[in-house]
Amino acid sequence: MLNIENEFRQPLSIDEAPKGSVCEWCGKPAEHQFIVLGGKCPNESGLFCSVCSDEFVRAVASSLCREVTPEEAVYG
Repeated sequence: MLNIENEFRQPLSIDEAPKGSVCEWCGKPAEHQFIVLGGKCPNESGLFCSVCSDEFVRAVASSLCREVTPEEAVYG
């Protein structure tokens, strides 16, 4: 699974997926390509169908809004 907290605290570009691409999570035809802009892994991308892209966005938003306890911050 993705380590969203570490990998996606960077701006994302959301583009149309290249024709013939498949979703990385479910294998259905991909509709969106998410590209990380800057950071440690610039231009790293992921391809997602419509349903999985919505789940991905919710997971990223949820991780950015949750409280982190001192133990989680220190020990992961």
